[in-house]
Amino acid sequence: MRIAFSPCPNDTFIFHALVHGLIPDAPELEVTYADIDITNQWATGSEGDAEVPEVMKISYAALPYVLSDYALLPCGGALGRGCGPLVLTQNGSSSSTDLSALAGKRVAVPSEKSTAYLLFRLWAAQQVPGGVGEIIVMPFHEIMPAVRDGLVDAGLVIHEARFTYQNFGLHLLTDLGSWWESDTGLPIPLGAIIAKRSLNLDQLAQWIRASVEYAWAHPELSKAYVLDHAQELSPEVAQAHIDLYVNEFSANLGDDGYAAIEALLGRASQEGLVPSFDLAKFRLTP
Repeated sequence: MRIAFSPCPNDTFIFHALVHGLIPDAPELEVTYADIDITNQWATGSEGDAEVPEVMKISYAALPYVLSDYALLPCGGALGRGCGPLVLTQNGSSSSTDLSALAGKRVAVPSEKSTAYLLFRLWAAQQVPGGVGEIIVMPFHEIMPAVRDGLVDAGLVIHEARFTYQNFGLHLLTDLGSWWESDTGLPIPLGAIIAKRSLNLDQLAQWIRASVEYAWAHPELSKAYVLDHAQELSPEVAQAHIDLYVNEFSANLGDDGYAAIEALLGRASQEGLVPSFDLAKFRLTP
């Protein structure tokens, strides 16, 4: 079975047992490590589909585009509280404290088809009078240096940047996760695990859930694998990443998880940011 997920610590921690044959009766996996922007393109057909993995981690923002071919699995993904994307500015810039100063400004984002971008657009529509200006897509690792060097007025960042943005001398303008939670009372949906509808989805979900539970029961066994793919993160930052993004929703979306997904994508659909879709297709049924 072909599977694709990111090299980020939360994904490698979750899938360690499944990848290494530690889950009874699970199939051997052919793993591709790919950033989520790439898997979003694969799932939506932007890059063709000859060798597209049958199971992938994608952004929830891409889910409405793929539901005809893929089902959302109820485990293995990333939702949570206190783990949202951040909007960063230069320290001392006019927009470092005044949200209205972002109006018409240049903002760097890692992808226009990501959950982070959906949240940013929904937040900006509510909080920035007149809306922001030019959106510039650039590789994630270039965003914080670009803000620091004044190439853009603000940057939208995710994942480990939460723990490292101070190293670039940047200011936290807003935490989009905190905004979302205060506005909705729901966790923030980030990454989804999807699988081809032709697969045995219930069995696949059981294997992934078993891999999550194995990781929690034996955290020391995945450390070398996690750090090998952690893109030079320190062990401390990698563990903080896991602690933040691997939680109860990783094992089971539950009612709150599905409600959060429907709230995010429902709002985005109303704003014309994603296509209209059938909410019933979110839930995995036998």
